Amino acid sequence: MPDETTPTALITGAAHGLGLEVARQLAATGLRVLVAARTAADAARAAEEFDGVSALPVGLDVTDATSVGAAVEAVTADPGRLDILINNAAAFVDWTETATGADLDTAAQVMQVNLFGAWRMTQAFLPLLRRSPHPRIVNISSGGGSHADEAFGLTQRQGAAATYGISKAALNALTATLAAELADTPVLVNAVCPGLTATWPGAEDMGARPVQDSAPGIVWAATLPDDGPRGGFFRDRAPLGW
Repeated sequence: MPDETTPTALITGAAHGLGLEVARQLAATGLRVLVAARTAADAARAAEEFDGVSALPVGLDVTDATSVGAAVEAVTADPGRLDILINNAAAFVDWTETATGADLDTAAQVMQVNLFGAWRMTQAFLPLLRRSPHPRIVNISSGGGSHADEAFGLTQRQGAAATYGISKAALNALTATLAAELADTPVLVNAVCPGLTATWPGAEDMGARPVQDSAPGIVWAATLPDDGPRGGFFRDRAPLGW
């Protein structure tokens, strides 16, 4: 059973899908894993499924500073430590959305989750992470925010899914910037693209793979050794071009 010396990971947006599978795989390595969701009830239901996985006892809305502050208080109270932060919570707009036709209010909401949510969580939890001997931050990004993804990259979609791609490109920029700032600290910050993953109805028809196959690359980034990479962008443990 985990105790106060057990390294602890917190995963946002982990009530189901990829986040929950990452929680399961991390817990299997012996870590204590906290799953967070927009409501505490959703997190509790998810945590019941797996040994070593617990629910954050408060709902977490990464777009709301008060909610994030309550999460920090909860983790500080119990278990009193944080070693790994996985910014997994994400928002998406219809695939047909383009930059020229986008509703900018909706686009701003997506950016609040995909970019500012990760940014807000990092700022808020960094004091706890700095106490860890092996702190790690993993931002769940996407090849849709890169130029290198040959199928879904920024220039491969004829402008479709505009806000999502732009938000993930911005998340990659945040990752690199944070890593540069924290280069002289033990905090390793990296971004991971899980690849096309079956997290929505019909995804398999597009060739998406199951969450069980996408999670290991995230687990790898969360458990890197102290001399591991910093400020990188990876898919399946291999570097992915920006």
